[in-house]
Amino acid sequence: MSTALATTEGIARALAQTHAGMLAGEPRTDDLSTQDRAAGWDVEHAGVLQACRRLGFLEHDAQCVAQAWRRQSQRTGQFSISHWPTDPQDFGLSTGPRNPAFAACPRRLGLYAVLPDAQWVARMAQAGVQTLQLRFKSEDPDAIRQQVRLAVQAVRGTDSLLFINDHWQIAIEEGAYGVHLGQEDMQDAPLEQLRLAGLRLGLSTHGYAEMLRADAASPSYLALGAIFPTTLKRMATAPQGLSRLNAYAALMRHHPLVAIGGIDEERIPSVMQSGVGSIAVVRAITGASHPEQTAKGLKHLIENLQKTEQPSQNAPKTIL
Repeated sequence: MSTALATTEGIARALAQTHAGMLAGEPRTDDLSTQDRAAGWDVEHAGVLQACRRLGFLEHDAQCVAQAWRRQSQRTGQFSISHWPTDPQDFGLSTGPRNPAFAACPRRLGLYAVLPDAQWVARMAQAGVQTLQLRFKSEDPDAIRQQVRLAVQAVRGTDSLLFINDHWQIAIEEGAYGVHLGQEDMQDAPLEQLRLAGLRLGLSTHGYAEMLRADAASPSYLALGAIFPTTLKRMATAPQGLSRLNAYAALMRHHPLVAIGGIDEERIPSVMQSGVGSIAVVRAITGASHPEQTAKGLKHLIENLQKTEQPSQNAPKTIL
């Protein structure tokens, strides 16, 4: 290691420059190297931790990356600044069959339309959209049940797969294909009951710590986001960007993956290069002048890209 890289500060500076594309959110610039060394981090991996903070990673995500980098160094016998860890074993993940696990869904869920009510679900099912999510917001239990029931009825006789956002109990009772839960909902929902009911489970993730937590539930798919800025909901995390998406998709490649957040037609090709099998859209359809026509166009675009897809040229390299 050169003299310039012999210190935590030197390693942090070099790593942050090498992986500048990972920058998202608010960089943390205060020096915590003394505390990190006292906590047992060696010079190299204390530098990794410091660099992750400067790249805007939340502290729990920075800790995940630094721990994985240390395992990578131990596994390969060398510390490398250039090789961002994407090997599941370095994050403590198992890529083999899970038992128990949620029922499987297609690896390529294709165009994934997130829709506000059952009428939209019916329109998109008739338009041939492969995967649909009913995200109906209401405090009225009767209205929720009616919407879920109508949505389930709307996809019968079509090839569309319907996930219900949040309302897992009604989804079970009405016979939905699956449910989609956020991180907080995942903590509150009886996952074992959902699994035994045969529902597929999709989980939202917004970084390394949440991906590892979701992986432990052995879900049917993972949603990665938000990739780009979105005004649809207030996000606790910054838009992740393409470089992070590439790293996330490489790490979690043993799961079906859905990219979500601010993705429009123009951005779909670059997002698909990450290797995800599905693109979730909201406004790209519900805000379109001709939603059915737009949905069919997006569906064909994704399918054509999947036919010709190549491994991402932007994905971080790993040491084997």
